[in-house]
Amino acid sequence: METEVVDQRLVSLRVEHRDLDDVIDKLADDHESDDVRMRRMKKRKLALKDEIAVLESNMLPNLIA
Repeated sequence: METEVVDQRLVSLRVEHRDLDDVIDKLADDHESDDVRMRRMKKRKLALKDEIAVLESNMLPNLIA
């Protein structure tokens, strides 16, 4: 992928990850929140984290130690 496109995708993923984190925190305080919904959001958040890590890893040059 082009570097600029990857950078934009990373920004988008980070924003969504941060937003999910905020929503999850608020739902955790609400004792009547939907556990299934919370688990789905946590899974999505983890998937975002994984995608961010892959994109960041692909951006680094391959260095031979």
